[in-house]
Amino acid sequence: MSVQERKQRERADRERLIVATARELAEQQGWDAVTTRRLAERIEYSQPVLYSHFRGKREIIGAVALEGAADLAAAVRAAVAPADGPRARVGALAGAYLDFAERNPAVYDAMFQLEGGLAFAQEDTPEQLKDAFAALLETLGEVAGDGIHPGVFTEVFWASLHGLATLTRAGRLPREYTEQRLDLLVDRLSSI
Repeated sequence: MSVQERKQRERADRERLIVATARELAEQQGWDAVTTRRLAERIEYSQPVLYSHFRGKREIIGAVALEGAADLAAAVRAAVAPADGPRARVGALAGAYLDFAERNPAVYDAMFQLEGGLAFAQEDTPEQLKDAFAALLETLGEVAGDGIHPGVFTEVFWASLHGLATLTRAGRLPREYTEQRLDLLVDRLSSI
């Protein structure tokens, strides 16, 4: 291995450490607790080292969001794979999505609520975000119904899941009806 390759590997390792530490700190204490000073202390590097990887907190949030999008895509695909039949796949998708949002609130915020500089539904949308949407589309596209564009259907279903996740987490929807809401969403919105 050349010196250049070793330096590139070490740089990539440091970047992963910064992102993992930011994610962990945000999940434990919220995004307000994630500062470059605190991250530098936790990873035992100087703040200039952090700035050599990310221009600031916004870029760190963006990196966490991209990692979260990849994790969400994997979770959805893993939940859908063993499901038998369209309704079961859509139900598994919806459950996996809401479970991800509940188990990873800071990551979910980074993906959808916080300013991370990520472009959605544009030419320059990062591949991780495109893949997360594709993970939804793979299942939802098959139940969109006649005359309904699969991508538009997926957007509406996704928006519904996002609304449920966000409103439940904010305490505006009682948790005891989560399963009933999911069943209603799956039954009414998809033409299964």
